[in-house]
Amino acid sequence: MANILVLQHSDFGGPGRLGATLRDHGFHLDIRRVDDGSDPFPPDLDNIHGVVSLGGPQSANDSAAWIRQEMHLLRKAHDAGLAVIGVCLGAQLLAKALGGSVERMESPEVGFEPVSLTIPGQTDTLLAGVPWTHHAFQAHQDRIIAPEGAGVLASSERAPVQIFRMGLRTIGFQEHFEADRTLIDAVLGACGDVVEAGGKTIEQVREEAEAHYERFAVIADRMCVNLATLCFGYRDLLHA
Repeated sequence: MANILVLQHSDFGGPGRLGATLRDHGFHLDIRRVDDGSDPFPPDLDNIHGVVSLGGPQSANDSAAWIRQEMHLLRKAHDAGLAVIGVCLGAQLLAKALGGSVERMESPEVGFEPVSLTIPGQTDTLLAGVPWTHHAFQAHQDRIIAPEGAGVLASSERAPVQIFRMGLRTIGFQEHFEADRTLIDAVLGACGDVVEAGGKTIEQVREEAEAHYERFAVIADRMCVNLATLCFGYRDLLHA
């Protein structure tokens, strides 16, 4: 069975709909809680067919040893040609690992905010079926400066790099496309201070969810299926 290494950075930040889609496509998820030392990083990439780095309340600019270890692993997986997916904090770690940077925003971007595909994003197969403008769930205080050579596939007004691609199988998502309703509720419950710093109340974000979640879920599921079939791909299952 093809193994996907999933790096989790909080109690509430699981793989959500992305994890469900990968399992539905026959992949096994090796989920490791790496930020608090609960689970170790693997010593090598043997029997690993892809890496997913999830979100979390930390900053990619923190000096913790596990952050340096994770960036090293992400770079190693990218160099090995594995599928590497970063989400929110994971995308920021991935960007830094590949030579980009991360900077603090004037205030957090939270709630369901419009995201627009760039011209390259409009023609990228990984975003096939994704509307050129859509509302996506956001909860981040930092923004990405893309690595040299990366293709920026989507942006928002306050975060110019919402989705970036480096090579064929390395993709970073600032937006929380993996978020199902359970995960959104968990993020709001754990990150009320970030929501407030972003100029909103939790109730306002819940109202945004009522307005946008149904359509967001359809679009996010399409992204997950695209990743499972085009980025990870069945060749990994056949070679397992």
